[in-house]
Amino acid sequence: MADQRHPSAGGGLEPPAPATAPAPPLAPAARLRAGVRKPHNWLQLLKFCVVGGSGYVVNLAVFALAVEVGHLHHLVAATLAFLVAVTNNFWWNRHWTFRARDGHAGFQAVRFLTVSVFAFLFAAAVLELLVNGAGMPEIPAQAISIVVATPLNFVGNKIWSFGSGDWRS
Repeated sequence: MADQRHPSAGGGLEPPAPATAPAPPLAPAARLRAGVRKPHNWLQLLKFCVVGGSGYVVNLAVFALAVEVGHLHHLVAATLAFLVAVTNNFWWNRHWTFRARDGHAGFQAVRFLTVSVFAFLFAAAVLELLVNGAGMPEIPAQAISIVVATPLNFVGNKIWSFGSGDWRS
């Protein structure tokens, strides 16, 4: 049997090149440029922000009640507010923003919760820095922390929770 490898310029043997090489994956910057050129992505972002706005109101209302009426620590109150708001946001994003009703709701919910937990932890770190580092009042600090975490949350849910994994679509 003949050796199907060929000598390379360096003197070693390499496998032959395939007839058609697969396209190289896009670099993150190229993927981002491809994604922002699609009007559909902008519409989804707008819907995501509307849903997020409702979740924002739910989150702040639950947070304010937990802090002011329940006298809970701000991080405990933020966790409770997160759980109530994430339930609201999952339903609306699944049914309206991403129209992902064909996917398995349980798998989507686990992924949505995972992305949301990462965004929550990021927001909680920002909240803690604003409250204890900058001396900001708790409710405005919570409002800012949610806004700061929104881009992370959108991209994760679009690509992984409800999408095909390709943010160019």
